Formats: sequence, structure tokens, C-alpha cells
Amino acid sequence: MLDNDVKSYIDKSVLCWLATCDNECTPNVSPKEMFTYLGNSTLLIANLASPVSINNIIQNPNVCVSFIDIFVQKGYKLKGVAQIIELEDPDFSSKVKPLTDLFTDRFPIISVIEISVTKLETITAPGYFLFSQTTEESQRASAMVTYGVRPL
Repeated sequence: MLDNDVKSYIDKSVLCWLATCDNECTPNVSPKEMFTYLGNSTLLIANLASPVSINNIIQNPNVCVSFIDIFVQKGYKLKGVAQIIELEDPDFSSKVKPLTDLFTDRFPIISVIEISVTKLETITAPGYFLFSQTTEESQRASAMVTYGVRPL
């Protein structure tokens, strides 16, 4: 399910957005900055300070995570079932290690949100469909101007 293209987008995305819902179907979307994949069907997200997301997952483990490359305006939306791996859980150290290896252990990770991915969809900016001349290169150039940045 998580093929090389999906993994590449995960690797180059700065943030992902975790959507949860409580048992009364009240939605919550929260940005996450420490996330990665494990194997071909698991997404790991560090819980640094997300009490609403955690409480919602306890009540309703169905989640959605989206991430995009902001320059080409393409990415993925992953749906799946989440579980919380707590600090005292025997699997905590093996689940937190891929996160701290990529990022840092400077931030206290309270728990790890482990998502078994069950469905995947692409995200593509409407410009690709509305304007036939739109390419990844033209999107990237436009985003560079919009965000006031230049390639290294």
C-alpha cells in the first residue's frame, strides 16, 4: 500500500494533518511535524501535545492523515485504524525509534500514534485539472514566487 511514491511524499512533507473524530462524530484536525512510515502499511506519528487527537482515537480509532509537497501541490490522503502506543508499552521503544532517528529526541514524545493504513488516495491541486498546461515544474515555480523562496 505504501509504495515508493507515497514514501517519497512522506519523506519530503514538512507537516501532516491528522483528522480524528470522537464518538459523537465531532471532527478534529491537528498538524503533526514528526511522522514517518514503518514497512508498507504503517504510519507512525509522534504525540508531543495532542490530547484531543488522543482522546478521539481512544473513542474512535478511524483516522485520516494527509500530506502534500507544497511546491508541486500533490500528495496523499491515508485512511486507517489508529492505536496509541504508550511510554510503558513494551513496543514503545521500537515504535519511537524511527521517529527519533529521523527527527530528534529533544521533544518529549508522550506516545506514538500507530496507524494501520487501509485506504489511500492521491491529492492533486485543482490547477492540474482546470488548466491543461499546468505541470509540476510550473506549479513549483509559482509556489516559489508565492512563498518567496528559491531553490538551493
